[in-house]
Amino acid sequence: MATHTANKNHRYSQKIKSIPPVLVMCRSIPGQGCIGIEQPVIMVQEFRPAVNAGMEGRSAMRKRRILWNIRLRHPRLLAAGLLAGAVAITMVSGILHPTKEEEKLPAENNSFQSESSSTEKIETVSVDEEMRAVWVPFMSLQTEEKGEKAFQENFDKIVQTSAEKGMNTLIVHVRPFGDALYPSEYFPWSHVVGGTQGVNPGYDPLEYMVEATHKAGMEFHAWVNPLRVQSQKTPSTLSEDNPAQKWSKEEGKENWVLKTDSGTYYNPGVEEVRSYIAEGVAEIVRNYEVDGVQFDDYFYPTQDTGFDKSTYEAYCKEAEKGGYASLSQSEWRTANINALVSLVYQKIKAEKPEVVFGISPQGNLSNNKAMGADVATWCAAKGYVDYICPQMYVNFENDTLPFTETIATWKSLLLEDSIQFYIGLAVYKAGSDVDDGTWEKSDDIIAKQVMAGRDIDCDGFMFYSYDYLDTEQTQKEMENVMKVLQ
Repeated sequence: MATHTANKNHRYSQKIKSIPPVLVMCRSIPGQGCIGIEQPVIMVQEFRPAVNAGMEGRSAMRKRRILWNIRLRHPRLLAAGLLAGAVAITMVSGILHPTKEEEKLPAENNSFQSESSSTEKIETVSVDEEMRAVWVPFMSLQTEEKGEKAFQENFDKIVQTSAEKGMNTLIVHVRPFGDALYPSEYFPWSHVVGGTQGVNPGYDPLEYMVEATHKAGMEFHAWVNPLRVQSQKTPSTLSEDNPAQKWSKEEGKENWVLKTDSGTYYNPGVEEVRSYIAEGVAEIVRNYEVDGVQFDDYFYPTQDTGFDKSTYEAYCKEAEKGGYASLSQSEWRTANINALVSLVYQKIKAEKPEVVFGISPQGNLSNNKAMGADVATWCAAKGYVDYICPQMYVNFENDTLPFTETIATWKSLLLEDSIQFYIGLAVYKAGSDVDDGTWEKSDDIIAKQVMAGRDIDCDGFMFYSYDYLDTEQTQKEMENVMKVLQ
């Protein structure tokens, strides 16, 4: 397995300290460790690697990032400082002659005026000043012809197109189905690169993708589905060395993998399973120079109480035996996911503190709660995530999830100042007839959503997905998006 040495020239220094335990639940879970109370972890104060940083540019990014944060969060302070400096210089020069033009103050920020405002009138933001990521799902990595050359040529096109469209970060699927697009001690080779799960393609796709992305001056975040093993019939077959296959045949581990009518999933209610998933993430961070790791919105796939009934009943018996009050099944599921997220965070920081960990949950808070995704806790305390990116795949006309109000609600959840807030946008819907044709009414919906995000001082955007950056369907929309990204 290829191991990559950290290049200190393209990362800025980190300040690290320990913090006290973070309280998640007030009740313990006997027999599974105290998953209600997280252990002390090593924390990163200035956690985020520079965006759009090549080998030379990345080292200069930190100062620009700090200045940008001042500009976003304290625009009046910045404006006052700049004005005072300008006045002092002109007074010394003896040329202080106010004019009518000088009495007109520039706008403080890129405020989103209204849904009908023109994108052409909006001041743009430098590519160095905000996250501009695009998701690259496993489907985008598949090629008709298998082999190293075909894979690399396809990924080179992904990098080139993404850069041309103003992106500075790629969020790339590296573990879509309990598998791996890299040689792993924990998971089998993905069918995406080998044709069939478990087949070695003869090269290291992740090694190439990370190097190609960095060479283009962009960040690379490894996108991991933590629980999903199989969805419907994808992949069509599971290899014999897939943990799901092995565990199902081992006595005492039959419930480590659970099934629904639509798929197969690892069971986060089992401590050993959570540890296995976390170690698999640590392996990626240890062996590759990834800038970040991201989980998406796949947690508990169903609210059916029978899904993990035996595991929950075993927990309740342990609680009763130990004299503890048991959690409800819903609370227990939430505690399991919190324990997994916290453990993954700790494992990443233990390997490389500068690597960020983020989650992109659904935009609907009720849906997140139903699947055990405790986003409010993640956003309120250190030790869970470095960034949160809700998938806001709606437009301004959505009555159930009104865009402007919903992103403001999400922003209000961020009680921990160090956590970055990104917004996931649905490029794939632009120009289509989905949502009762509301996406066909305008060709600058995404651009206006970018402006709305800037208006509440979000830290950047992630666009789904790569395949829609350059298509006839989304051409006009992307042209307007690029106007506000340039």
